[in-house]
Amino acid sequence: MKYLAIVGTNSDVSTNRMLLQFMQKHFAGEAEIELYEIKDLPAFMEPEDSEVPEKVAELSDKILKADGVIMATPEYDHAIPAVLKSALEWISYTTQALTDKPVLIVGASHGTLGSSRAQAHLRQILDSPELAARIMPSSEFLLGKSQGAFDNGGNLIYTDKLSELDEIFREFVLFTDITVKLLEKKTLSKKEKKYTWQE
Repeated sequence: MKYLAIVGTNSDVSTNRMLLQFMQKHFAGEAEIELYEIKDLPAFMEPEDSEVPEKVAELSDKILKADGVIMATPEYDHAIPAVLKSALEWISYTTQALTDKPVLIVGASHGTLGSSRAQAHLRQILDSPELAARIMPSSEFLLGKSQGAFDNGGNLIYTDKLSELDEIFREFVLFTDITVKLLEKKTLSKKEKKYTWQE
């Protein structure tokens, strides 16, 4: 499996980035995980012409080529960061590259709740008609007290959380495989979608 792991923050120091970096290393024998930073994407605004910004096109291309997407989100005021919302708005408004794409949501926070409300918020957004991602059901990976969760080598040291992450990732690989097979058997072809500005 090839997965694109999206770092859902523009912070230079983030335990969500550390979580994805650990997953990339820890699951290297099971999947190829590429980390992607969204902090360099332009803030979303309706373009005056039909040109998709280069960085947005790059992200869309990587999503389309991946078997699935892993998103790590922190929690700001019970919601996802503005930079992640902006990135998703670009995808929704332009390429809709997340349509039918298997997605696993994970999150880390300094508090005890592990970004639970932000993850619920992200699920709502990804389920919207113009994104329509295939979100793995009944799955939450909530890493609380994340400032103490990693050693100097970037390894996750909470043994209970490591076991939980192993199980969730195995399920996601299976979910990805099942989703791909399901979509191959779809008899209804997707209608050609136009960008909002083309309608």
